[in-house]
Amino acid sequence: MQVPRGRVVGGSSAVNAQIFLRGVPDDFAAWVALGNEEWSFESVLPYYCKLENDHDFGAEDYHGNDGPIGVRRYPEKEWAPDQLAWAEACRHAGFPDCPDANLPLSTGIGPYPLNNIGGIRQSTVVTYLAQARNRPNLHILAQGTTRRILLENGSAVGVEVVRNGKMEQYCADETILCSGAIGTPQIMMLSGIGPAPHLREIGVNVSHHLPGVGSNLRDHPAVNLKWQLSFKPSNRFHWHQACLRYTADGSDLTNDMTIYIAAVPDSSGDTGDFLFVRPTLNLAVGQGDLRLRSTDIQDQPALNYHYYEESFDRERERQAIRLCTELIEEHPAFRTISGEALLGPGKTLHDNAALDQWILVNADTGHHTSSTCKMGLPSDPLAVADQSGRVHGIDRLRIVDASLMPDNVRANINATVMMMAEKIAAEMAGES
Repeated sequence: MQVPRGRVVGGSSAVNAQIFLRGVPDDFAAWVALGNEEWSFESVLPYYCKLENDHDFGAEDYHGNDGPIGVRRYPEKEWAPDQLAWAEACRHAGFPDCPDANLPLSTGIGPYPLNNIGGIRQSTVVTYLAQARNRPNLHILAQGTTRRILLENGSAVGVEVVRNGKMEQYCADETILCSGAIGTPQIMMLSGIGPAPHLREIGVNVSHHLPGVGSNLRDHPAVNLKWQLSFKPSNRFHWHQACLRYTADGSDLTNDMTIYIAAVPDSSGDTGDFLFVRPTLNLAVGQGDLRLRSTDIQDQPALNYHYYEESFDRERERQAIRLCTELIEEHPAFRTISGEALLGPGKTLHDNAALDQWILVNADTGHHTSSTCKMGLPSDPLAVADQSGRVHGIDRLRIVDASLMPDNVRANINATVMMMAEKIAAEMAGES
């Protein structure tokens, strides 16, 4: 399975789907329950608001209108035919309208908030970094790969970098890892910080036994469904315009499901245009792990997400697949939109055991990998850092990226990662 990440300036905000959803209040209540009392929804909301310039709701409560990240929603009159059909079918099925999915406790069908203004992606490189490029204390080094953290007497003193084929070292009073939920634990383990038995097995000298590094791997697992498309899609539309979030039947996790739908044009000339539908677990209970393959930073780590091993995760995915199939194959709004099923469970749709097997075979990433260096109390054996991102047992080393999340949020993670950076930066600057 391919797990693409943004290994460019701007990180994954430079390559993602530009969906700018926030985590829900219950996500942060769960973080607090794990000992991170400074991460309540009331504590993080000001930083969500600070980073955004919401063109639709910026002047209203729970929003911001002077932050660096522009946010807008497609008005329904601009929606593509497949998005209009999806919204009509969802409303007919009883889902409520949701004009602002970033409003706390909102749910249902409505427009996605997108960090794209006038067709321009509002990534961190064209927003935050553009504002800071001329600062005399900022140096951006291209063509470099951080190989490991330099440690002396239990403190981080800098990093070792492979740059233009040469090994270089850079020292600092504090080192902050922002390499993402895959890159950060890989660098940590290559530095000898992580689960000692695994490091010894790979051939890394152990500097600090920290068993949580690479554990608690989270994502939003999904499966992909496809139907023939009965109209010619336009490239001028953003693929995802209409957002459905809901709570699965029998679940006590609010908004634990989301479904993406898109009319995908055939760019290769081989597959033909198709209707792409992606029922996704917005909060899975299963977790996986990340481990090194070798001591080479260029050797990508092994990821085992353990998707759908939990019966509760499979049950909710079955519900979502059946919901999608019913709405698309039976609702009148799709008669001029979709045709024959191209990818799906077919006759196994109503056989739980067979559908479970189909789900396991077709499981795919939601592209929201997180939580591999989670924050938590020192008493938690899998906590890697405190709630300010400071690594347990290593001085002058901090983590600020998606790996720090104790669990995933019920949303695309881009907005939350930016919020976390704003919040910890304010604390470091003495502003919080």
